[in-house]
Amino acid sequence: MSIITYRDALGAALREEMQRDDRVFLMGEEVGAYQGAYKVSKGLLQEFGEMRVVDTPIAELGFTGVGVGAAMVGLRPVVEFMTWNFALLAIDQIVNSAAKMLYMSGGQYPMPIVFRGPNGAALQLAAQHSQAWESWLAHIPGLKVVTPATPYDAKGLLKAAIRDDNPVVVLEGEMLYNTKGEVPDEEYVVPIGVADLKRAGEHCSIITYGKMVLVALHVADELAKSGITCDVLDLRTVRPMDIAAITASVKKTNRAVVLEEGWEVCGIGAQVVDYVQRECFDWLDAPVIRVFQADTPMPYAKNLERLAKPDAARTIAAVRKVL
Repeated sequence: MSIITYRDALGAALREEMQRDDRVFLMGEEVGAYQGAYKVSKGLLQEFGEMRVVDTPIAELGFTGVGVGAAMVGLRPVVEFMTWNFALLAIDQIVNSAAKMLYMSGGQYPMPIVFRGPNGAALQLAAQHSQAWESWLAHIPGLKVVTPATPYDAKGLLKAAIRDDNPVVVLEGEMLYNTKGEVPDEEYVVPIGVADLKRAGEHCSIITYGKMVLVALHVADELAKSGITCDVLDLRTVRPMDIAAITASVKKTNRAVVLEEGWEVCGIGAQVVDYVQRECFDWLDAPVIRVFQADTPMPYAKNLERLAKPDAARTIAAVRKVL
């Protein structure tokens, strides 16, 4: 095992997959000469050259369309967005082209393409640059959506995404790039659609994903001091979702709190609650509680931003309430 950062884990996944398959290439703003806005692609231009590490203009709709066309003719593009907030400009290519091409062509055009970049809020980037996009993207048939929380999962899920013959959205946590964790030195892949029980407990299931996994683990540690133990279930993939893992955890603890970074209305947590009430109704000893972002555009002021974000204190209160 090596202890590396989340950004280096993503970079290692890109490097290994580009070495393994010469059809894989990376494209996006500042991925080459600048080494990536978050330095995920550091060193790739020097190793693979400008035909496989392609700096693009600031034109998300255009270069995403180039990626879709490349996938249609047999290449395996990885399209990087400087932030998923900018990908809104490319949503037509992601939703109307990539997600639907296999279906609308009657199976003639596989779509082995990855769309990746930072998702959600960082620190004081204000309303237009702080949005969590997972519920928007997971709503679309034809897309797979993964949300790695750790360096281990970041590397393994990105490798799985690149090898997948379907369009895969990789939502990276903008506040996770500097976090460190153990990553195997040998080859491995994390399967898409399989959740991970990050912590085992008896009293409540905290179901979460992405950067909120770190919040949930902190919550579990704090509650353990007073004798309350929690499952921390990291979904890792929000489409397709691991319903079996959700069900197994809730049937064991009989209580659930769903923690998510995004807004309440039509959020990922609403879908989790739907699965829980359908599959675990007779096992529940309390209603499921959701913890989510305030229903407002993200404030710029530091104190208001802190109030808007879901946090450990609100999650602890939710667990105590269901108990």
